[in-house]
Amino acid sequence: MQTIFREYDIRGIFEKELNEQSVKLIGYFLGEKVREKGEYVAIGYDARTHSPILHDWLTSGFNKAGVKVLTMGLVATPVNYFANYHKFDGIIPSASVMITGSHNPPEYNGFKITLDKRPFFGEDIYALGREVMAHEEMRIEDNTKASFIDAKGHYIDFMCGEFAHLKGMQEKIVLDCGNGVAGVVLTDIFDYLELDYEGIYCEPDGTFPNHHPDPSVEKNLTDIKAKLHEGFDLGFAYDGDADRIAVLTPKHNIKGDELAILFSRTMQNPTIIGEVKCSQVMYDEINKIGKAIMYKTGHSNLKVKIKETNADLAAEVSGHIFFNDRYFGFDDAIYTTFRVLELIQNGMDLDKELEALPKTYSTEEIKVEVTEDEKFPLIDKVKEMLKTPPADFPEIKEIITVDGVRIIFGDGWGLVRASNTTPVIVTRFESTDPVHAKIYEDKINALIQQAKKAL
Repeated sequence: MQTIFREYDIRGIFEKELNEQSVKLIGYFLGEKVREKGEYVAIGYDARTHSPILHDWLTSGFNKAGVKVLTMGLVATPVNYFANYHKFDGIIPSASVMITGSHNPPEYNGFKITLDKRPFFGEDIYALGREVMAHEEMRIEDNTKASFIDAKGHYIDFMCGEFAHLKGMQEKIVLDCGNGVAGVVLTDIFDYLELDYEGIYCEPDGTFPNHHPDPSVEKNLTDIKAKLHEGFDLGFAYDGDADRIAVLTPKHNIKGDELAILFSRTMQNPTIIGEVKCSQVMYDEINKIGKAIMYKTGHSNLKVKIKETNADLAAEVSGHIFFNDRYFGFDDAIYTTFRVLELIQNGMDLDKELEALPKTYSTEEIKVEVTEDEKFPLIDKVKEMLKTPPADFPEIKEIITVDGVRIIFGDGWGLVRASNTTPVIVTRFESTDPVHAKIYEDKINALIQQAKKAL
C-alpha cells in the first residue's frame, strides 16, 4: 500500500491498491487532519468508471472521523480547487479532495487534496500513509451521507462573468476534451459566450475510447491537428481532469513555457515561476521585463511557491498553468483557455510571437527506467561525478540543484531529475546549436550509465 502515497498526491490501481479498506482509512485519517481546520470537506470526482465507488468509500471514512461531506459529483479538477474559495449556503469548505487518475491509464485513480486552500503533499501525504498502514486492521462501516453543492454551477457563472468581453469572437476553435471531464464545464461556457467552436470527445467516458487523455504526448493530438487543417484557427486539448492544457495553431503546438512568455507580455513587471524543465528562452525573455524564478517540478510545489512569492503566474512545460493574476493561483486548463482567447482578442498573433523568439533545439522529456530504490541515490551520484567530470565533458558554467541537477553549458543545458511519481529518471536537453544539444545528451547519458554501475 505504501506505493500509493506519492509526493504530490495519492495514486494507484483501483481495487489492487485503492481498495475499500485503504480508501476508507484514508478518509478517516485525512478527516482527522481536516477537523484541525474546520468541519467540512468538499469531494468531486472525474469520469473514471470507479470514481463514484471511491467517492462512497472516502465519504464513509470522513463521516467516521466526524467531518461533514459536501459532494459536487462529476467535475473538473479546477472546479474542485475553486470550491475552496467560495461559500455554499454560507459554508466555505475547510478542505477538498478530487478523485482523479489525471492522465494515467483507465485502471488508475487517486486523490488530489487541498487543506486550508493549500496543497496537502510531500511529508504530509507520507505521514498520512504511515498512519493508514499502522491501522490496516481497523474496520469502517458504510456511511455515504453527504450534502450536494453546485460547485460546477458557481464555476461556470464565474467564468461567464469574468470573460463576458469575449462574447462573439470570430475565431474558429476546436476543443479536444479527450473524453475526460473538461467537457462538463467547457462547452457550457463556450455556448454562453457564443463562440464558434467544434468539440470532439467532449462526452465523459472513463475508458477513454478515442485516445489517451494526455495532451503532452504528441500522438494524442493527431485528431485535433487534423481538425486544425480543416480550417480552424485555434485548438485546445485537455488531460483527463482538465488541469493540463495543450494550445495549438495550424503551425504550432505551444508548450507551457512558451505560454508563460506570451502571458508575461500582458503584465506589468511580472514575476513568473517556471520549473526546471522550462526552456532557458523563457527565463531570459521574462527577465527582460520582470523576474523569472526557477523551481521544482510538480503542481503542489508550484502552488506553494506562487503563494510564497505572490508571483503572477507559474508554468510547467507539460501544460499546467497557474494564474495568480486575477485568479486563485491553482492550475486550471479551463481558465487558461480564456486567457489565451484574450491574447488573441487584444491583437496578439501567437504564431508571429513564437517565431520571433530565439531559436533553440530541445528534446522532449527522455525517460530512463530505474527502480524506486535507486532513482534518488542515482541523482546524488550524478551530482558527485559532476564535481570532477570526464576530460571530454562539455565545459560547465553552472550547476542548479533546485530539483535534480540542471547543468548549464555555454549555449545550452541538460537536466537530470528523479520523477516523484514513477520509477524513472527524467532528462531533457537544449541548445542554440543542434549539434551541441546532441553532445550534451550523449555525454550526460554516459554519465548516468556510469552512475548506475557505481551504485
